[in-house]
Amino acid sequence: MEDIRKGGVLCRLLQHLIMVLTCLPLLAEAQSGNDIKRWKEHSARVEIIRDHWGIPHVYGKSDADAVFGLIYAQCEDDFPRVEMNYIEKLGRLAEVNGEADIWKDLYIRQIIDSAEAVEDYRNSPAWLRALLDAWADGINFYLKSHPEVRPKLLTNFKAWYPLMWTDGSIGAISTGNLSAQDVKAFHTGLPVAATGLLEQQSQKETLGSNGFAIAPSLSASGRAMLYINPHTTFYFRPEVQMVSEEGLHAYGAVTWGQFFIYQGFNEYCGWMHTSSNADVSDVYREKILQRNGKYYYRYEGTDRPVIVRPVEIRYQTKEGMRSRVFTTYATHHGPVLGREDANTWLSVRSYNRAMNSLIQSWLRTKARGLEDYKKVMDLRGNTSNNTVFADRYGNIAYWHGNYMPVRDTAFDWGRAVDGSIRATEWKGLHEADACVKLINPTNGWIQNCNSTPFTAAGEVSPARTAYPPYMAPDGENFRGVNAVRVMKGLKNVTLDGLIKAGYDRRLAAFEVLVPALLKAWRSIGKIPDTLSSDLTSAIDLLGRWDFNCDTASVATTIAVEWGQRLNPLLQRVYIEQGESDQVSITKRFAATADAMELIRPLSAVLKELKTQFGTWQVSWGSYNRYQRLTGDIREIYDDQRPSLPVAFTASTWGCLPAYVSRKMPGTNKRYGVSGNSFVCAVEFGPRVRARSVLAGGVSKDPGSRHFSDQAAMYTEGRFKDVLFYREDVLGSVEKRYSPGK
Repeated sequence: MEDIRKGGVLCRLLQHLIMVLTCLPLLAEAQSGNDIKRWKEHSARVEIIRDHWGIPHVYGKSDADAVFGLIYAQCEDDFPRVEMNYIEKLGRLAEVNGEADIWKDLYIRQIIDSAEAVEDYRNSPAWLRALLDAWADGINFYLKSHPEVRPKLLTNFKAWYPLMWTDGSIGAISTGNLSAQDVKAFHTGLPVAATGLLEQQSQKETLGSNGFAIAPSLSASGRAMLYINPHTTFYFRPEVQMVSEEGLHAYGAVTWGQFFIYQGFNEYCGWMHTSSNADVSDVYREKILQRNGKYYYRYEGTDRPVIVRPVEIRYQTKEGMRSRVFTTYATHHGPVLGREDANTWLSVRSYNRAMNSLIQSWLRTKARGLEDYKKVMDLRGNTSNNTVFADRYGNIAYWHGNYMPVRDTAFDWGRAVDGSIRATEWKGLHEADACVKLINPTNGWIQNCNSTPFTAAGEVSPARTAYPPYMAPDGENFRGVNAVRVMKGLKNVTLDGLIKAGYDRRLAAFEVLVPALLKAWRSIGKIPDTLSSDLTSAIDLLGRWDFNCDTASVATTIAVEWGQRLNPLLQRVYIEQGESDQVSITKRFAATADAMELIRPLSAVLKELKTQFGTWQVSWGSYNRYQRLTGDIREIYDDQRPSLPVAFTASTWGCLPAYVSRKMPGTNKRYGVSGNSFVCAVEFGPRVRARSVLAGGVSKDPGSRHFSDQAAMYTEGRFKDVLFYREDVLGSVEKRYSPGK
């Protein structure tokens, strides 16, 4: 569908003209002579105090001043990640990374419309526009005052950029499981599997989060508690504090480049988001026909013209910048991202950015308790998250999703539906109060680990039959199984006790898989010569294992390597409506697998370990390592350079403190890339008490002591005290300044 005709040049010129005319007032404002004066006025109203961990505590006269200071501090700590997040959301990765990212850019440009973001900026309420302007001013002032910093692409940040990314989740985009793979397949005619792009679903499986809330009835202090445990790629969010004289006083994790604290707490309440599989986007099968060189799609017996839009994607080459123009298509449902066959295209209806979502993301940080937070939820702008909540008044709560379209339950919304009939149209939104939720369950605890909400509070969880299937297709996973077991055993919980619960390392999946292996081993006679001669010793070791991962454990090493070689479906956490969940699939596999399906993969593991290390008896801590060498977005790894042992495993197997590691090019050891990032335990009361830890440290600079000052703490689950109140911050000052000074 690429336009390679000479006429495409005219399209490109027209497109550029429209973009320039659209953005001209904003560009003129950004480049006016008043910029530096305005920036300095903001700076004079902002104070940044870096504590002895390097964490920025930002104090501003107004909310806008606090935003100005926050984004300035983020740029100090890791400008490349701030910039790269917006390069991605603007659909301009190929301008930096080259031709391979064309398809990612085309995918983003079809589902996130910059023209809509500009229009939202123009129509935003005055208070929000002030925050957006302050955000742009903060970054541009940083660049002006740090001429040594060389942006890869964005030299002048526009105030409408945050409206391209209105949800702080790492999985904020939902397109019904269609991805850049499908976009490439659509435009090239290649099968999806032959596109050479990493499947979106496989990336999603490495991520997740845990959230726990404890009611006063179970806490030692008689106060509500919250456990904040996002699992993301490392260094995806720093730890910050924002305070203003307009009622803002929030602490937590902010996604690089955003101006609201995404997971955290204030004086009154706290919020933890876990990624949700609540169905917020749908794929439609469009019946396509062509007449006189134009495309039409069938709807209610009539033929409607397909919407056609040229999209130019620029990309970097050794010879300089080049561009390609693609003809993209859409129906009234949304953009066409894929196809089933030549006459059946796949369009997507979704809600991947909205001013309302950004408003909700900000207002939650100023909520003053449960009733206030419920009003924020009534905005229904949160598309990608579940929420675990606690407040100073003793309330705990859980919402599974938030933005939820009303649909006809006669259809299976986990699959592509017929786009040619009115019956599959969305019918408005469910009220927030009608979505799956829990308020103050009688058991005194709530957990969510990207798992079904129907076990979120054990026996007093919501009933699955009370909700349409599309609201919560999420299944059970082994983290959820482990969390329920841990939560049921809690009483008289302290902050340290809550942290200990969050660091439970039992690998519940192997409680199912290892007994099946032992049974299979007993069922075979003579060991085939092709198998490892070490199988007897290894299986005996697994039979004596307590299923807890530990740095000294050899059983953990061979179990994890073995599990990864079994059926890939065993590692699938996120499912669609009507599909079997991870726990059910694993139990079925364990019960039905042929003996050699279990034994051969283990034999391969033992042989590989012996080849690499001279022995299969490799302890998990010597094999599973944490290493941060450069601070670059694309980190490098080296077996010969310093690293730290890590006891944790991927959450796939049930480990609550998640740590996804893998072998890197040129290494024999595994190195972590994602999992626990910012982790925080909070106790609410007349004064908030909290403890936290961050992967590595807040700075990307290897020369800074804050590059890795939390690394050992992170690998061992040791937390620091959070400095929430100003008097505590003033007792731990490393640096105190205003932006640009």
